[in-house]
Amino acid sequence: MAKYTVERLGLKGDGIIAGDIFAPFTLPGEIVEGEVQGAQLAISGRLLDSEARVPPRCRHFGTCGGCALQHASDDFLAGWKRETIERALAAQGLEADIRPTSTSPAQSRRRATFSGRRSKKTTQVGFHKRGSSGIFDLEECPLLLPEILSALPACHALAGLGASRTAEIKISVTHSSAGPDIDVRDAKALDGPFRARLAALAGTHDLARLSWNGELVADRKRPAQAMGKAQVLPPSGAFLQATAEGQAALVAAMQEAVSGAKLVADLFAGCGTFSLPLAERAEVHAVEGLPEMLVGLDAGWRHAQGLKTLTTEARDLFSRPLVPLELKPFEAVVIDPPRAGAKSQIAEIVASGIAVVGAVSCNPVSFARDAKLLHEGGFTLDWVQPVDQFLWSGHVELAARFSR
Repeated sequence: MAKYTVERLGLKGDGIIAGDIFAPFTLPGEIVEGEVQGAQLAISGRLLDSEARVPPRCRHFGTCGGCALQHASDDFLAGWKRETIERALAAQGLEADIRPTSTSPAQSRRRATFSGRRSKKTTQVGFHKRGSSGIFDLEECPLLLPEILSALPACHALAGLGASRTAEIKISVTHSSAGPDIDVRDAKALDGPFRARLAALAGTHDLARLSWNGELVADRKRPAQAMGKAQVLPPSGAFLQATAEGQAALVAAMQEAVSGAKLVADLFAGCGTFSLPLAERAEVHAVEGLPEMLVGLDAGWRHAQGLKTLTTEARDLFSRPLVPLELKPFEAVVIDPPRAGAKSQIAEIVASGIAVVGAVSCNPVSFARDAKLLHEGGFTLDWVQPVDQFLWSGHVELAARFSR
């Protein structure tokens, strides 16, 4: 067997040896032996371990397709994710003050999407195996809140009712103070008797809310989520920041970024993650492409105390970005686009008189591309705050402030 030295980590957390060959579950500096098979090294043994190597926390590590880096120390991961952002910016000719990574702790993930199947006698509920469409039965997960794991019996019951032997269903579980908020997709069709069985199951397992293929089946309690001083009821299965700690870090960064502004536009506002906390200090106009998200945002604002004026607008910012004339009243903009970034909207911000931009991103590469556009338009990248809500994965989020 040949020997290889691991040179670096790829974006998804796999080690990489010379020739851009992936070496899973390795760390930079480690020496391994094995045989190259296509684009991957089949490792037969490790000859030298990194000082950053630690024992994995979960019995499923290596089988589960979720975590790629449980064998890396917390300090290593925090530094590597910070460096990931640094490299993305450097590729665009940019540099910035990159702050230490704010990392969510273990057992803090408040939402998870499980896959479920049914056989003649049993059900399977868990995650996909690494590199496979196969499902393994989840027994533990050190990422998830205990309340999410406590909902697994309900998920097995739902799989027994709604899954088939040939196709899997998706069961999204979100933690709320009222209990599990479950959204099931790709399942068998509803009819009257089946709806009644599902409603009874929701009662048996004390679910706050149960939706089935986009239809509300049981609404027993109000699974609201805290957004600043407001309590918001998101649509079933709606996007939510992965951890409460991560949300708090991103919100604090955006409050710092636009501090002092009296009128703020929040673009790609979702159901109010940033709009509602910002409304404690400024008037806010929230723009979001999904009208149902704005329903929860608006209701949360109307029932909260001590918030300034908040208006909403349903608008696809990819096809119709806000133009300079529409941006003219605002002193600052907060923007939190999907992974692809927001090139068209950034171009309109550059052409406007906006002086401060607070940016949130889940993709350092698209963020760096948009940051370059802002830089070329006269903005300075004042600071970047890495936020890790996806412990032991290659995923990293960030918040940043631009000014001109």
